[in-house]
Amino acid sequence: MTQLPAKTERKLGLVIDLDTCVGCHACVVSCKGWNTENYGAPLADTDAYGGNPVGTFLNRVHSYEVTTPEAPPRLVHFPKSCLHCEDAPCVTVCPTGASYKRVEDGIVLVNESACIGCGLCAWACPYGARELDAVEKVMKKCTLCVDRIYNENLPEEDRTPACVRTCPAGARHFGDFADPDSNVSRLTAERGGVDLMPEQGTKPTNKYLPPRPRDALREEVDVLAPFLAPVAETPTGFLGWLDRTLSKLPGGPN
Repeated sequence: MTQLPAKTERKLGLVIDLDTCVGCHACVVSCKGWNTENYGAPLADTDAYGGNPVGTFLNRVHSYEVTTPEAPPRLVHFPKSCLHCEDAPCVTVCPTGASYKRVEDGIVLVNESACIGCGLCAWACPYGARELDAVEKVMKKCTLCVDRIYNENLPEEDRTPACVRTCPAGARHFGDFADPDSNVSRLTAERGGVDLMPEQGTKPTNKYLPPRPRDALREEVDVLAPFLAPVAETPTGFLGWLDRTLSKLPGGPN
C-alpha cells in the first residue's frame, strides 16, 4: 500500500464560500473544458447526446433546499471535488501506488500509468470524489489544476485552478493553508471555515465557509406596500377628467 508523507512543505487547497455560490456550474464547465481539451488523457464523454450519456467529471455542484425552524427555506449550492486530505484513505488503500500525495504541496494525484482501475480508492473516499473513466479505465480526480498553477507559460493571473479563475461569484479561493497569512487561511479564520465530514478523520485540506444567516422579514412588514399604495384617493388631472367623463356614460364606473 502507498504511504502518506509525514509532512508536506505546503498545503495547497480551496476555500469554497457556500454563502456566495449561485450554483451556475461555471466551475464544472471550466473544469471539464480544461481537463478535456488540455489534459494528456481526456475525460470520458461518450454518447453525450444519446440515450445513455456517460461522462467523467472532477468537480460537481449539488443543490439542497435547507429548512430550519428559525429561518425561511433557502437553496444552498454545494460544490464538491477532491479535498486533498492530509490523511487521505484513497492513497493508503491503493495497491499499486498509483494514488499518492505530493510532499512539495500536498496535492493528491493519480499516476494513471500505474492505475489498474480496481476502484479501491473510490470505495475508500468518503466524499465520492473519484470517478472511473469509462474510456481510459483508470481513476480520475481533481488535480487542483497542477498543470496550470506551475505553468510559467501562462499569465500569472491564470496560474490558478480553472474553477477558481472562472467562478463569476468569487465563491472559490485558492492558496496555501500552511501559510497563516495566506488568503485562504485568513478567510477560514475570519468566516469560521469548516471541514466536510470531520468525523471521518481524513483532515481535508479544502474548507467550506458556511452560509451566513438570513434576516427573516417580520410578518407585519410588507416590502411591496409603498409601491402598491394609491398615489391619491381621488384622481386628478387627466385621469380625474377621464374618470368623471366615463362615470357619466351608461354602465360607466360609479
